[in-house]
Amino acid sequence: MNGTNSPRPAASGWRKSSHSGDEGACVEMALLPEAVTVRDSKDPAGSVLVFSPAAWTAFTGAPPRG
Repeated sequence: MNGTNSPRPAASGWRKSSHSGDEGACVEMALLPEAVTVRDSKDPAGSVLVFSPAAWTAFTGAPPRG
């Protein structure tokens, strides 16, 4: 899932990350039946990253690097 046919959730479907601060550097995500989408909250009309459910689970379940 990518390119011009990327899924776009309805405006009410976006949720801000609980790790986002008050400085405006926020990431928002929306769950769709077939994908997890991520965008920059400062640019809601901009690019959307699309992850398969398996890729999202692998990403969010990975131990922190550092």
